[in-house]
Amino acid sequence: MQYRTLGKTGLKVSVVGIGTWQYGGEWGEEYSQNQVDAVMDAARDAGINLIDTAECYGDHLSESFVGKAIQKDREKWIVATKFGHHYTDYLTRDQLWTVKDVKKQLEESLKSLRTDHIDVYQFHSGDNIVFDNQELWTYLDKQKQSGAIGHLGISISNSHEGVLEYQSEKASVVGAEMLQLYYNRLDRRPESSAFEECRQQNLGVFARVPLASGFLSGKYKPGTVFPEGDLRSRRSQEQINSDLSEVQKIQKEEVPEGISMAAWALAWCLRDPVVTTVIPGCRNPEQVKANADASDLAGTLNFPG
Repeated sequence: MQYRTLGKTGLKVSVVGIGTWQYGGEWGEEYSQNQVDAVMDAARDAGINLIDTAECYGDHLSESFVGKAIQKDREKWIVATKFGHHYTDYLTRDQLWTVKDVKKQLEESLKSLRTDHIDVYQFHSGDNIVFDNQELWTYLDKQKQSGAIGHLGISISNSHEGVLEYQSEKASVVGAEMLQLYYNRLDRRPESSAFEECRQQNLGVFARVPLASGFLSGKYKPGTVFPEGDLRSRRSQEQINSDLSEVQKIQKEEVPEGISMAAWALAWCLRDPVVTTVIPGCRNPEQVKANADASDLAGTLNFPG
């Protein structure tokens, strides 16, 4: 496993991490503690030390699974979680951005994760209106000073106009030291704006959905219909078919023969050193091991464009 420094935080993180949204039950499958334990055991074996979770992957459910899975060696892990929402039902969130709200979320995250500190605490997919809240950032800075938070970050949503550019530009102003960005071979938007801000401000980068919600795994063909309860079923079938047709083209023209497309897609994100780590969701130990292969590929493959 290779490691990179997460911007100005100084944290050394594995270039492949573990994304944990799926453990909240919104990807068509419910998980047990034993299943999550097995994933984390495989991550340990692979040299992975970064876990990204959130307050609203279930009602702190993902955090609870993670906390139990790593409690025996918490000090060896870099744990990143988020704030700003409360899970109420499948794909339903309450927006909670006041200092009082975030204070409660932080307390519940610490409890769920069975820890006294969160290594990276991220503003979670909020718009620019709730982002511009100096009272909130002052409170979070005080939590850094107290030791409850190690570093602040921003997990940026693509669903609000102008958010990517504005929040990446203002990151250092609010005390953030890293960004979590939607970035993969099908979605290259951060390259045109956010990456330059990350270089100038020395911000670490988590590449979010680096496999494009599994589309870049190479497992799906045009015409695939995702079952109800799977987040991907919310897209139009026309868009699904278009994306999967593009994936087929990429696989034919860009992925070397004999290389797993999933590992290649993760390594593709890492080809730019501004990306500190990729955080694919891992459903089972086999996926962890396959994803970890991207660490070696990132330094050996040549990537077009």
